[in-house]
Amino acid sequence: MQKIRNIAIIAHVDHGKTTLVDKILHSCAIFRDGQETGELILDNNDLERERGITIVSKNVSVMYKDVKINIIDTPGHADFGGEVERVLKMADGVLLLCDAFEGAMPQTRFVTQKALALGLKPIVVVNKVDKENCRPEEVYEQIFELFFNLEATEDQLDFPVIYGSSKQGWMSTDYKQPTEDIFPLMDAILANIQPPPISEGTLQMQITSLDYSSFVGRIAIGRVARGTIKENMPVSLVKRDGTIQKSRIKELYTFEGLGKVKATSVSAGDICAVVGIDGFDIGDTIADFDKPEQLEVIHIDEPTMNMLFTINTSPFFGKEGKFVTSRHLRDRLYKEMEKNLALKVVETESPDSYLVYGRGILHLSVLIETMRREGYELQVGQPQVIVKEIDGVKCEPVETLIVDVPGEVAGKVIELVTQRKGDLLVMEPKGDLQHLEFDIPARGIIGLRNNVLTATGGEAIMAHRFKAYEPWKGQIPGRLNGVLVSMDTGKTTAFAIDKLQDRGRFHIDPGVDVYEGQVLGEHIRDNDLVINLTKGKQLTNMRASGSDTNVRIAPAIKFSLEESMEYIQADEYIEVTPQSIRMRKIYLNENERRINAKKFQSQ
Repeated sequence: MQKIRNIAIIAHVDHGKTTLVDKILHSCAIFRDGQETGELILDNNDLERERGITIVSKNVSVMYKDVKINIIDTPGHADFGGEVERVLKMADGVLLLCDAFEGAMPQTRFVTQKALALGLKPIVVVNKVDKENCRPEEVYEQIFELFFNLEATEDQLDFPVIYGSSKQGWMSTDYKQPTEDIFPLMDAILANIQPPPISEGTLQMQITSLDYSSFVGRIAIGRVARGTIKENMPVSLVKRDGTIQKSRIKELYTFEGLGKVKATSVSAGDICAVVGIDGFDIGDTIADFDKPEQLEVIHIDEPTMNMLFTINTSPFFGKEGKFVTSRHLRDRLYKEMEKNLALKVVETESPDSYLVYGRGILHLSVLIETMRREGYELQVGQPQVIVKEIDGVKCEPVETLIVDVPGEVAGKVIELVTQRKGDLLVMEPKGDLQHLEFDIPARGIIGLRNNVLTATGGEAIMAHRFKAYEPWKGQIPGRLNGVLVSMDTGKTTAFAIDKLQDRGRFHIDPGVDVYEGQVLGEHIRDNDLVINLTKGKQLTNMRASGSDTNVRIAPAIKFSLEESMEYIQADEYIEVTPQSIRMRKIYLNENERRINAKKFQSQ
């Protein structure tokens, strides 16, 4: 029996999970000498590299002192909590990483709560102790308090703690005595994390992750909970609803280093990939052929936000994308539901529109960005929070918001958050920053980040997590200014933009194709203004020396996808194509907008 340890790495976003995995891979000599690997080896898709965050959890394994250690790297954002919840089922212990300056943040609490509830043994790693102003001892106390508040067991409270810096590649039991390598952490894993229990009996394995290969199709990944799984073995697939399908395993793989190796059989406790089973979903159980027994179905937190996805109906439709019909859109959304457990798709009365439910703006925007890169064209509406009725009271999701901000601008942040029905709970100094904690309705967070970053000169650090459903807090003011809307279809001219600069700030450059009803900028007043940016200069051969001035145009303000999602109002859509992100009015014609204006006032 091979010695195995299964461990998941959990932490708040940007506390150094993926960097630590890099160092473990290098220390355990996974790579040839001189092999080019780069940094953040596991963040291997373009979106993860561009944003610098982990979106999808991944498995690797290393050998250390003849023990195989399966490591699962998880996302830090609460928006991808669905990923964390299902992969923790594969682990026997967790490495909880915490930044030595920032301490326990909202997502730290979120992922720790999930791990402790599953009874996993934690090892705490206080990372980045080389940072200035860091406070390792305070952070240790903070984590102990967090564990206590989350009702950890005696054994979980007796956690080992390791200090170090993943970036510099050292770990030690005492942060004042740096070592040369990260082996003290590896030794702590072997000493404190128990090997998986060996359960004899009929086969049970829960599918907790998916992979895809263009040669063999969908691959099921999970941990064998009981018995042994063998190549060519007939099995039963128990679906989430209890229905049973008979199937056969064609090939088996275990994880080794960054890749997979073929295996003939895998015993209880190890993580493996199975090829040959059709029609499975995450949470299904692969069980014995004759006496199938189901494992407990994975429970995922409910989504808190929804958005309308619809086909592109703008005048520029079909110019840039490959997939533009409602059939393409429907197939893609249902395919995403198979592997993205926290996502839900509901059909609407219109055959061209779907309501997509997710965990937050980031969760939905990553889906939209992925679809756009695959060649899809679509339009999305304003994000809406999901309102529930609990005991006859209208309730909405409330989030805990934490902002770290320089002291001199803390007042501005408090003002912005309280305008959006936020309650200030904690205000304390943290190094040279002020640490603020609020309870705020999820509606209030939509569009807040931009305003806070503007008010603080980009120095605020914001993080939030879902807290609970609480009674409706009342009306929250939306966007304060109106927008500038195009009157005509054509190419924008520098001459027209220059003449209208006193009307507001533009999101668009000269020489760009625009259409009637497209949002071109922000008005200086609170009403919408219809303007013509396609008007050129009168070209006559009459010239006066005083009237010909140079055109001076302020640079356009470009919005990212998330910023656009937070910016638009109920009567607007974002048009997303592989090359462009445009904001537009739902009704492109001005007369139609006037007729339908009342529809959106109540929202």
